[in-house]
Amino acid sequence: MKFKVLILIFITLFLSGCVGVSSKGIFGTGVSVALDPRSLGTQIDDSIMQKNLSARLLILDKKYFLSIKSKVLDGRIFLTGKVDNPEEKLQITKLAWETEGARSVRNDIKIKEKFNFQQSAKDILITSQLRTALILNKEIKATNYQIDTYKKKIYVYGIALTPDEKELVVKEAKEILDVEDVIASILIVDDLRIQKN
Repeated sequence: MKFKVLILIFITLFLSGCVGVSSKGIFGTGVSVALDPRSLGTQIDDSIMQKNLSARLLILDKKYFLSIKSKVLDGRIFLTGKVDNPEEKLQITKLAWETEGARSVRNDIKIKEKFNFQQSAKDILITSQLRTALILNKEIKATNYQIDTYKKKIYVYGIALTPDEKELVVKEAKEILDVEDVIASILIVDDLRIQKN
């Protein structure tokens, strides 16, 4: 019996490690591990931090599972979403800073307002236009970027292979019709955490 349980655990672990090169994050877009410029160790550290933060947010309040999005890149935590009041925003920021390994926290969480269907549709259209522009631009690795739009403001998170690529991403975002502001949290590969020998 114990042998069957061990075999079952081994097969489960083996198969979960062979899912493929794509993963689907909380932002809802696939990220190709093969194209990710971070080292495998950094990717694993970031994934552990993100899962840790998500679990702690869920323990704090179940509603944050859907209303708060988090992304961890090289130990830097990025937060977006909506909360009911400023106290919640402050509490979530504090929780993110308390996550082991956090190097910085960028909090772009907004306070909820009355739902506006027209505004939400416009934000979705802006996000789609930018995603398409990044995919069509051969000088940009579109899979390295996450995009959120809120009230005509674009939030772009990701890792650029060069400073020129970073500038191109921001330029593409600013060229989209009706965009009021572009908030770019884009790291350059050369600026990522120095690996210990």
